Amino acid sequence: MTAPPALSAPAAPVLAFTVTGAEEERFAALPVLRFDLEITRTAGRPVGSVALTTVVRIDVARRRYRPEAREALGELFGEPEQWAAGMRPLVWARTTVHVPAFDDRTTVHLPVECSYDTELAVTKYLRAVGDDGDVPLDFLFSGTVFHRTPDGPGLVASRVSWADGDTRYDLPAALWHSLTDRYHAGSPWLRLTRATYDRLDAYRARHVLTTPDDAVRALLDGTAHHHSGTSST
Repeated sequence: MTAPPALSAPAAPVLAFTVTGAEEERFAALPVLRFDLEITRTAGRPVGSVALTTVVRIDVARRRYRPEAREALGELFGEPEQWAAGMRPLVWARTTVHVPAFDDRTTVHLPVECSYDTELAVTKYLRAVGDDGDVPLDFLFSGTVFHRTPDGPGLVASRVSWADGDTRYDLPAALWHSLTDRYHAGSPWLRLTRATYDRLDAYRARHVLTTPDDAVRALLDGTAHHHSGTSST
């Protein structure tokens, strides 16, 4: 009796992804976190290369919040009693990297820029939670993986599906805060129109104040004093 032919292994590589760590990107012009991504071939032929796109999201529902953080997050998610229906993941970054050829396992670095723009929802979230605990992240992958055919030198392309390789990582919140504080010296970036800035600078000069920060504090203190005086009458 002739033995049945052996089943051939699937040609297209099957990949698994794991984020193993994060650290500050040294000597970058802007604050950047570098995530270490381990890619493992679990089946199929060796990898020729991968054009890998990664979406990084904050899974805001996957952690607990202190009372002061709950108050600060009201602008993003509404009152805490609404959070069960209103909390949705926040998209932080989308990045594409080239992964060189490998047989079984390799590690690549995913750079994620850490803006301190106070108008961005991600920045508002990270400032609200402070440096307490971890930030729950989801990494979702897509792209194209290239591999050689069994019977020729040519490359074949197959897709990396969003549903195939997502993974999680808990980022220490203190790492983001220490990085942005080092670059921005604890000074959030505030966008103003030219007309608003000119009015603020004129107010500063008229009241003999040293910096725009002094002018803003004087205006806020004056507003607070006005409201307290109104409420007491």
